[in-house]
Amino acid sequence: MADTFTTRTINVTTGSTEAVHDLTDACASFLEEVAAGRDGLLNVFTPHATAGLAVIETGAGSDDDLLAALHTLLPADDRWQHRHGSPGHGRDHVLPAIVPPHATLPVIGGALELGTWQSVVLVDTNRDNPRRQVRLSFLA
Repeated sequence: MADTFTTRTINVTTGSTEAVHDLTDACASFLEEVAAGRDGLLNVFTPHATAGLAVIETGAGSDDDLLAALHTLLPADDRWQHRHGSPGHGRDHVLPAIVPPHATLPVIGGALELGTWQSVVLVDTNRDNPRRQVRLSFLA
């Protein structure tokens, strides 16, 4: 199995504001090193209770639209029973039910097979924890 499965953890700093952090280049770099032209799957996972992963268009306002939509769905107010941390932090713990902490993506010929405008992003609404880990795993 050592020849068919490779994994690596990367560290991401998202800062003290809500963030949509593009991971596409990190995924592509990882695959350049480990996929060697093979077909397979890239699994992306973040082991955090308050962050998620999405495949969206970035750079044209969609990242801000996503954060705005999450504010509508999950307002940062005092309605949440989970109450430690900054005000409204309970919503951050609900986020992974809407934006899951994992994504599995096709790899064709050693390259991530995304649509023209698609990017892999880490979605982090938790202002209390600016340091995140993301595990990239390639399965051929």
